[in-house]
Amino acid sequence: MALKDILPGRLGFGAAPLGNMFRDIPEAEALATVDAAWNDGIRYFDNAPFYGAGLAEIRMGEALAGRPRDAYVISTKVGRLILDEVEDVSARDLGEKGEVFKYGRPNRIVNDYSEDATLRSIEDSLKRLNTDRIEIAWVHDVAQDFYGDDWLSVFESARNGAFKALDRLRDEGVIEAWGLGVNRVEPIELLLDLEGPRPDGFLLAGRYTLLDHDRALQRVMPRVAERGLGIVVGGPYSSGALVGGPNFEYAPATPAILDKVARIKAIADRHGISMKAAGLQFALANPAVAAVIPGASRPGRIAEDSAAMNEVIPAGFWRDLRVERLVNPAAPLPIEG
Repeated sequence: MALKDILPGRLGFGAAPLGNMFRDIPEAEALATVDAAWNDGIRYFDNAPFYGAGLAEIRMGEALAGRPRDAYVISTKVGRLILDEVEDVSARDLGEKGEVFKYGRPNRIVNDYSEDATLRSIEDSLKRLNTDRIEIAWVHDVAQDFYGDDWLSVFESARNGAFKALDRLRDEGVIEAWGLGVNRVEPIELLLDLEGPRPDGFLLAGRYTLLDHDRALQRVMPRVAERGLGIVVGGPYSSGALVGGPNFEYAPATPAILDKVARIKAIADRHGISMKAAGLQFALANPAVAAVIPGASRPGRIAEDSAAMNEVIPAGFWRDLRVERLVNPAAPLPIEG
């Protein structure tokens, strides 16, 4: 089944901030943020055990308790088991994003993409999320940003374990769809080349944004569209850099990135539009994109995202981006749909 047929709307909720991403978020604030998303009509919620070592799933399970289960869609991820053992959070070796969740739970995180671990991961997520099912399972972070030069061997482990398990669960009707949840395009290319596994789509974070889209545009978006699959775009604001934050790719933004943000913002200001609207509507203009899932840790951010989806952007804004070469010439834009 195509992702667009499963997802209940084009704007979803990325739950990474609920895992205390970058800061120690008060419980009441986290739950109020999910409530705000629900009250604003958002019905797709993406999560992962990795987000705060299970904290984001626990909080989401609490916030959604009592809501009619048939009214919303949940995706979560496999590839990491959260154990009851406590470990030194500062000593975790979790790739580029390891420090991002230093305020999460101290539970030990084990990377495991085997078939048994995949089934256990889903079982554990169901308990933390306080639900009887998930609709979409993403295989999480089988890419170089987490595993360095060993990423291909990790991918191979997932191919022999998680991919087969999720293929079977989808065919048995236990889940509705599966794919990769990654921050790099190379694993998606590799999976698309394989015979055997039949993913339904992909969650691609940070790689199809106004600030960084060339590689995804050239190497995966056309292939995904041709096969009738779909992309969920995570991190549409590039870790916050696009909307004035200090980080890009979970690290301090470089001068080159800050300069690009400033140039785009100058055009946005000239046309009287918000950077959030520009970012979300740019991503959704690509026919391969099924939904965008900005993360939010404060209730007020939800209303901003919803308003950005509906904001009217003058055609001149997109033309100016083309003229100033701030978007790839081949990138689909809303004025061309």
